[in-house]
Amino acid sequence: MIAPAVPEIVEEEIESAIECRNEALQTIRELGPPDLVHLIKQSKSGGRQSGVYHHVTGVDASSSASLAAYVNTLVYSPNDKTQKVVSGIYCCYNAFSHLDMRVDVKIPGGVESYCIDERGDKRVASDTLWLETFLCAVLRAYSYADDGSGDDIKKIIGVRRFDPITSTEVEHKFLDAAEKLFFKGPQLGSEPEVQVPNVVSNHLTTGILKYIHTTGRYTSGINLFEKVRTRDNEVSSLLARVLLSADEEVQAVKLLHDAISDLPMDYSLLDCQSTFCESKGRLDWALECAKRSVTAAPSEFGTWARLAEIYVCLEQWDLALLTLNSCPMFTYQDKDTPRMPEPARVLLPVLPESVLDEIDESQQAYDSELVHPSLRKLHAAGYKGTFLKAYSLLTEITAKIGWDQLLKVRSQVFVMEEEYRSEKQTGPSQAASTHNASTVALHPQSPKINGATPEDRTNNEQTDDNGGKGELTSATAAPISDNRNGGSATLGAEQSLEKPNHTITSEAVKSGNDDISPSHSHYTQFRHKRLCERWLDNLFMVLYEDLRIYTIWRTDMARSKGEDGGGDYRKSAEEWEILGDLAERLHHFPEAVEAYQMCLRVRFSPKAMKGVLKLYEAQGKVQEILQCLIRLIAWQYRWYSEFSPALLRTVRNLIESEGAVKVRSIVQATNLPQPVLDLTHRYVELCATFRSSGSDG
Repeated sequence: MIAPAVPEIVEEEIESAIECRNEALQTIRELGPPDLVHLIKQSKSGGRQSGVYHHVTGVDASSSASLAAYVNTLVYSPNDKTQKVVSGIYCCYNAFSHLDMRVDVKIPGGVESYCIDERGDKRVASDTLWLETFLCAVLRAYSYADDGSGDDIKKIIGVRRFDPITSTEVEHKFLDAAEKLFFKGPQLGSEPEVQVPNVVSNHLTTGILKYIHTTGRYTSGINLFEKVRTRDNEVSSLLARVLLSADEEVQAVKLLHDAISDLPMDYSLLDCQSTFCESKGRLDWALECAKRSVTAAPSEFGTWARLAEIYVCLEQWDLALLTLNSCPMFTYQDKDTPRMPEPARVLLPVLPESVLDEIDESQQAYDSELVHPSLRKLHAAGYKGTFLKAYSLLTEITAKIGWDQLLKVRSQVFVMEEEYRSEKQTGPSQAASTHNASTVALHPQSPKINGATPEDRTNNEQTDDNGGKGELTSATAAPISDNRNGGSATLGAEQSLEKPNHTITSEAVKSGNDDISPSHSHYTQFRHKRLCERWLDNLFMVLYEDLRIYTIWRTDMARSKGEDGGGDYRKSAEEWEILGDLAERLHHFPEAVEAYQMCLRVRFSPKAMKGVLKLYEAQGKVQEILQCLIRLIAWQYRWYSEFSPALLRTVRNLIESEGAVKVRSIVQATNLPQPVLDLTHRYVELCATFRSSGSDG
């Protein structure tokens, strides 16, 4: 098996990295940072010592011996003939007990294992602690694994990523540890979309499901959850999800029926049932399940997001916006990342087997000077967690009905700032609204057409100038482009896209700036309307900016093709990558792939290649998929990652549909260096190890 090269980050002061890790133990929130491996090297002539380190995930952390064995693999370096390793420390975080497990290796000499608590005190490492550490190490390997786009690899420099489970024996050890520690899972925290970790929503269950779906080991997952379910019936939702993935729908439906009869207000079960009904096209059933799920867990983002998603499928745009407005939003907490001191120098060797000319071009550093300022300021590119999901739903609505119609629906369901000020000046209304803003999405009050009651439409005809739509063309249908000098393309975009007016937010109404008289508590103009949350109002502004830039780009590109015939439209690779991401965000996938392909013509980009791979997967083009995979896998190895769950899953899906023999043949027939092809063959062999369907030829 080919191991990635070993990066080395050289310290200014020896063991300063260890000291920084000790100081950071008190601030670790969830699974903890990647494992730290620190080595002390000395010149073979007996001179001055130096400290080097790197991070690693996926190493077997079931005992001190396995960690010491990893350190021993670093002793003899073919790239360093002048220095020798005299000692090494392996640090692996135990997120269950909040301890940093340490293995101190002296070369030559003995091995000492111990653990450090948050106060920096030494403690004895027991077998129970090693079991917890092993499980945490596997979960971290999946959590910090790259999805193939390179985004996670670029976050932390010098991380070796190994596959934590390479055989069925290691799988049994992993699932056995997961069973023993299953009900401690909430201690590990959860994904950013979950407010309160529980038995079925935490990093442990997320890791288990990710492993099962990556490898296709559904039977192993079913056996695990069957055992755990005897102790807590809530686990039925996890079992049902695995059964559905394993194409055991009848068994899954029976399980859901029995479990919901026993736990009628379990939101995880209801959400699973809603997802299944939605996948079968029974949106009416899915809607009722989603409403019950919201009622069962009104403080969870996922239940509201599911309800909004179903309203989008039902094309009930007004209720979709109202539901989105009700979503509880959480501040995004990123993964625990190591904070290291400034290094003296960084050594990033290249694995000879991963050398491929076209991907080596990606070593060029990202140059912000090559990116137009307007493209650097797109805030949506940085959205994560709940805000990313909410923005995705908003862009999906826009892609289906257009920007103009979205603004119209928005003005029909939310109080606009100008109409609020205008109504305050005209006086109070005698009518009173009896609607509850927090439950309107669950109990629609009156039938609406295109998101409005007859009275709403009458009112909005009077207030189109304030918040409704103007005489504009749909942004999603208009051709779009980019003009560096601002020119007619920019002006055209400004004219074809109406900038959204602000809604009146609940914060503005409640602030001291608006002294509302008791007699003004109800207004005729918007008695059927709601106050828009500030975060959602901001999303509309961010969406407008995305659409504006997209419109400029497509308009300018279309003009360039018309004038030049061949369409000589030049941009830097960084700009093409940003434009591809922008188009993908707005659900314009053909345009996104076009931008990604233009990026790849300039230089290799894993993000652009991953975007093109998605298109080929959707079209079922086997040869093109494998060409992308070969290059992405080689790039991963170049940056010290032998393991990407997303790429492994793509390989497994190909093998299930086409067979391992065909996949191997196509890979082998590719005109690329054999060592590069062998890296992809390793993924195919891994599928055979786990007996994936089709791997038997």
